[in-house]
Amino acid sequence: MVNATHTSYCAENRSYFFLLKKDIHKNAAEAGFNSQQLGNIDIIVAEMTSNLLKFAEKGEILMCISGEKDQEYLELICIDSGPGMSDTDRMIQDGISTSGTLGNGLGSMKRLSQYFDVYSIIGWGTIIVCRVYKNPQKTSKLKHILLRSIVVAMPGEIVSGDGLFYAQSADYFKLLVADGLGHGTEANKAIIEAGKAFKQCREKDPSEIIRYVHESIKKTRGAVGTIVICDFKSKIWKIAGVGNISTCVTNYQSVRQLMPYNGIIGHNIPNTIGINEIAIADFQQIILCSDGLKPRLNLNKYSGIHRYDLTFLAAALYKDHARKTDDMSVVICKVN
Repeated sequence: MVNATHTSYCAENRSYFFLLKKDIHKNAAEAGFNSQQLGNIDIIVAEMTSNLLKFAEKGEILMCISGEKDQEYLELICIDSGPGMSDTDRMIQDGISTSGTLGNGLGSMKRLSQYFDVYSIIGWGTIIVCRVYKNPQKTSKLKHILLRSIVVAMPGEIVSGDGLFYAQSADYFKLLVADGLGHGTEANKAIIEAGKAFKQCREKDPSEIIRYVHESIKKTRGAVGTIVICDFKSKIWKIAGVGNISTCVTNYQSVRQLMPYNGIIGHNIPNTIGINEIAIADFQQIILCSDGLKPRLNLNKYSGIHRYDLTFLAAALYKDHARKTDDMSVVICKVN
């Protein structure tokens, strides 16, 4: 499983900032970040909360610890709903402030992160993404595929019933996005079992993978899920889904919605599951959302966001469409 379940911290009340900082520090320390890295993370979080207090509306910080062994990083995503910035490059420069302060906040975040960027729209809000790597010299990414996700548990739950799993070889990339029925521990167990089956399955046909997972999780409460396979040789996406995972293919000029089959993996699936085969040349990117998010995709709303890391589009969709009454996930993969 991609270890990227984000913890959501409401950052609208100053009295909560101390607990927010303390919890993020604790998670980073338990993950093995060293004292200097912990100090850097503390400063980044302090600058984020300070900016939210001074300028923002409806502030929220998402935190996760992700990455494979030796490539682990802590990611912080700061999201607000206004007023936005017209010139982010200028505001990152030290000494630039609109509130009479020293104007070092964004610059400090950038210096203390191995990855930093800001996306903002006037009247809509701002997204800041910072990543601190445990081993900065060993950062890497999937070959051929860019994969980013935001997975957030239902408020009040410790674990999420949503999850994603992937495998890659020289010839193909395989992805499962699953949503266990309900929420909490039992929903999480269902997707963990689905992920194990997905990893074990050697099939390269999405419908056959769904059938294999279906047989493997019958003792759980079940899940809905979509399988995506990117065949590097034929340059074709192969996609099949059962249940309400919203799946779209995009090329930044148009969006095509793919319809899943009705059913519950582990309980009842159709006898026949068709596969959508789509040329990568036509649609380079796929967006998958669980039913905690209900996006009506209008990528033109997010001007210029295609020039940013995919995390920004995932965060923008989360910001605009998260219902926050269920587990939530948005997963984006794109061919390099």
